[in-house]
This record gives sequence, C-alpha cells and structure tokens, in this order.
Amino acid sequence: MTIYHGLEEIVVTVKEDDTPLTKADLAADEIITTQLNALSQRYPILSEESIITNFAERQTWSHYWLVDPLDGTREFIHRTDDFTVNIALIVAHKPVLGVVHAPAHGVSYVAAHGVGVFKVTAAGVWQPILVRPKPEKPTVVVSRFHNSAGTLAQHLQKMGECTIKPVGSALKPCLIAEGVADLYLRFGPTSEWDTAASQCILELAGGRMFDLSGQTLCYNTKASLLNPAFISVGDTSIDWLNYLQL
Repeated sequence: MTIYHGLEEIVVTVKEDDTPLTKADLAADEIITTQLNALSQRYPILSEESIITNFAERQTWSHYWLVDPLDGTREFIHRTDDFTVNIALIVAHKPVLGVVHAPAHGVSYVAAHGVGVFKVTAAGVWQPILVRPKPEKPTVVVSRFHNSAGTLAQHLQKMGECTIKPVGSALKPCLIAEGVADLYLRFGPTSEWDTAASQCILELAGGRMFDLSGQTLCYNTKASLLNPAFISVGDTSIDWLNYLQL
C-alpha cells in the first residue's frame, strides 16, 4: 500500500507470460511466504511470484499453500482499488481455506471448512455471508481489463435483461458469495492461484465455480497451472450451462 499510495508512477516490468509485475507483487510475496513458513504447521508454498515447483514434485503434495500476492496487478497499476491478496490452503486438490484481502477497500473475505465464511469489514466486524437466489434481473460481474468481449456479449445476450458490473481481481466471486452479484463468466486465461481462495469462499457461501462441462475446478492435477474457462454462480438451483446455452 506504500507503493500504491506513492506519488511516483508505479514502475512496471513485463514477465515472460506477458503479464505485468511491480515491486508490490514481489514485496507482498516475500512477506506472505515468510509468514506462512513461520507457522507451526508448515506446508509447501506455490506462489505466482516464486519459483514454480515442477509437477513431478508437486504431484506428491497432499497439502500446500496456493498464493497470489497481488491479484489484479493491472487494477493496482491503474489505481482502481480492485486488487487483492489471495491465499488458499489446498488439500487433495480442493481449496479448504481461503482468504481474499482487498487492502484498498479495507475488507477481507475468509472461509474455512468446519469454520464458516465471512466478510471482515474495515472496522474488524466478521459478517457471515450467503449467496442469493437468482433475481429476475441478475447482476453479472465482468473483468475490467480481461473481457473476451465478443464471446461474453454473445452469452449475456442469451440471458436477457441483466446488470453488468465491472470488477477487478478475485473480488468478483466474492461479490457473488456475499449475495450482491449472481454470475461471473471467464473465458480468458487464468491461473490456479487466481481462483482457489475465492472458490473456497464462494462454495462455503453456497455457490459454485465450475468449467464448461460442469466439473468443479480442481488444483494441482496437471503440469500446467492454467485454469479452463469457467463460471462462478450463486444460485446453484439454476442449470446455468443450459440457461446460458454453453
């Protein structure tokens, strides 16, 4: 946040995968990995900004931390406030604990199996959250910088009347989890650290995150860390794949 609120222009470099990187990404990564390694129960850490462990070793992990130290770097660079820190604990390919912290908004979304799911306000109040039934005019959250415009518009047209809300980073599934949005379609590329924490939050709030064949997203099942195209929904009583004609 010191970098974010600085008067100077944020210095950006471009990684090999053509995504932006700032000093804030690296500083957050160092802090998070240091603190996770200081816990009494230590697990391997897979972070976007650290050296990626090869799959031959990763596939032996039963438990590990999956971290995106700054999700929404473009949001950070453009100072929209919609960037997050994502931390998930993965057990047997599923996220069982998730934290999505939005420092510029002063809020966090947290969830853990056996504990519950909450929004933590800037005042430190832990509020239980829950998805809502699909309203007549659903709210669709969309990426501000990553929309597959043609494909997205085509499917939204099939929905009929809806409200479009541009939101950055992992906040999109979190807004569905707290019952202020209903649907998020993602056709463009994402990585596993982008979704794991918010998936845990959304699922424990009563929603789902699944691919275009209806399969719930799983983690560390292949060498590639890229996700398939996926949908995040609140009301699981709806056959969304049929509704959206996917």
